[in-house]
Amino acid sequence: MGYVGVPPQSGFITTAKQRVTSSTNNYVDLDHSISSLADVIVWVNFVKQDSTNLSLTTSSRITLGATLVASDIVEIAYLGKAVATQTPSSGTVTNDMLAGSIANSKLTNSSITLNGSAVSLGGSATVGGDNTPAFQAYMTSNQSFSASTYTKVALANEYYDTDNAYDTSTYRFTVPSGKGGKYLFYCMGDFDLGGNNSKYGNLRFMINGGTDQQVGSGNVAFGGASNNSNGIVMTRTLTLNASDYVELFGWQNNGTRNLWNPVFFGGHKLIGV
Repeated sequence: MGYVGVPPQSGFITTAKQRVTSSTNNYVDLDHSISSLADVIVWVNFVKQDSTNLSLTTSSRITLGATLVASDIVEIAYLGKAVATQTPSSGTVTNDMLAGSIANSKLTNSSITLNGSAVSLGGSATVGGDNTPAFQAYMTSNQSFSASTYTKVALANEYYDTDNAYDTSTYRFTVPSGKGGKYLFYCMGDFDLGGNNSKYGNLRFMINGGTDQQVGSGNVAFGGASNNSNGIVMTRTLTLNASDYVELFGWQNNGTRNLWNPVFFGGHKLIGV
């Protein structure tokens, strides 16, 4: 015989039944609630009872036509109430047939591995992370520098500062707690050296005020009387611990000269290194 869709399953499914003995009541309480007497067949002492002699007092109680004695046996068969199900064939259960969530313990593999760490299915994980803390500071007017002295660059304004880690009054970036690691810093500035030969200006990142480490500099030098200024662009990768701080310093060797606005100083944490 032909069919459409999944082949029908063969096999018997047991109907729910109930047996009551030693009762001296004129009623029986049901194990399962029903909506009408048509949902059950009732036998008393193996004699099928006519539904006209029964009444459904509540959804779980049937009143009988007479009072039972202790030796009477009442049996109730629930029509359409199955106590077992037919196991579906492999590959016949689709996504649309599933409702609710499935416990991880029911899955063959209840976790996946991300970046070498196990993550439970149904949980959450951050993949890759982000490049924060991140900041970029700038100044809005020229800053005067004395000759041959490293002076901190006063960048009192911010374009952004994701972790409030840059201080606009001390002009320093401080690594927040738990955010140690590798950072990329960058800066851009422009010294006015007065068009003199053999004059130099430089910008330098300093860690912890320069007492721990002075990081490599970006320099500009002039070799012709017609030159007034050239820009300095510098990037550095630094390995920092929590509470370490980084500042931008400037230096030049031609009397009192200006670092021209605009000047930028920024950085962000690196991931995956």
